[in-house]
Amino acid sequence: MKRVAAIAVISVPALMLIAAPLLADVKTRDRTTVKLESRFLNFFMGKAAKEGLESTTAVKGNRKATLNDSTGKIIDLSEEKVYDLDMKKKTYTVRTFEQIRQDMRAKASDAKEQAQKQEPAQAPEAQKPQKEYEVDFDVKDTGQKKQIAGYDTHETIVTITVREKGKKVEESGGLIMTNDTWLGPKIPQLKEIADFEIRYWKQLEGPQLMNTQMSADQMAALMAMYPLIAKASDRLAKDSDKLSGTALETTATIDSVKSPDQMTQAQQQQNSQSTGGGIGGMLAKKMMKKEEPKARSTIMTTHHQVLEVATSVGASDVAIPADFKEKK
Repeated sequence: MKRVAAIAVISVPALMLIAAPLLADVKTRDRTTVKLESRFLNFFMGKAAKEGLESTTAVKGNRKATLNDSTGKIIDLSEEKVYDLDMKKKTYTVRTFEQIRQDMRAKASDAKEQAQKQEPAQAPEAQKPQKEYEVDFDVKDTGQKKQIAGYDTHETIVTITVREKGKKVEESGGLIMTNDTWLGPKIPQLKEIADFEIRYWKQLEGPQLMNTQMSADQMAALMAMYPLIAKASDRLAKDSDKLSGTALETTATIDSVKSPDQMTQAQQQQNSQSTGGGIGGMLAKKMMKKEEPKARSTIMTTHHQVLEVATSVGASDVAIPADFKEKK
């Protein structure tokens, strides 16, 4: 599961990964929304992330705290522990990195098993990494400009296509990742958050999509179902130096593409399921909404916007509140 830096740049701007002086403290206020198209993937997601969250993130030394009105998470790299906070009940639970690794492995295994049982229109046939792939990287500056968090920004769209070597994606199937990003001037403070996340995932040895409000085990499930995401992320990290500035708003879309052969197979399988008889067939029809297979379908869409940046961080910003009690 050592796809660390690759996965880390899908939603957070790749620009943050460019070298900059190490900063001690940073605090941001931002808004994140995640939309997963698969009903099965949504099973792994929490309600808040899908509806959108406004939160504060603070980094001080080896600690990072992300808090919103209802939940919070404090990561301590020195202790190798994660504290999950219930802001309304004023309680918290503690998990070690090893416990998180075990949860990730279990969730990934469940995802692989359940993916095989999905209806054909949603099954990730195009994502099986059994072929030799090529990855295309395209950057386009739209010329559009706007202000975000008090900074002047311009819009840049990065399109990454993963396809079978020697074939067009429409012929072989594959994956397309699109990052619609609004770039402002370089803001070194924001790199501190990205640096912390990379250190965290290196210690955890797990896949991630930064700033999606998805947990490690949720991300493990997504990666198990769509391994080509890692190839797209690798390319994004490798070519991030083709961009300049700091991303203050990013909409990332990941699409799965089926080949003509895969489309035919999906249609045949769906027709076979729809004509199935008996109690099992009737239950399947009730549980699954019939959808025609699509040559290109969206796996997920994330939106992240920085609302405010500050450099003053106190010890209390990354600490468990004194009146919180541990829930065992």
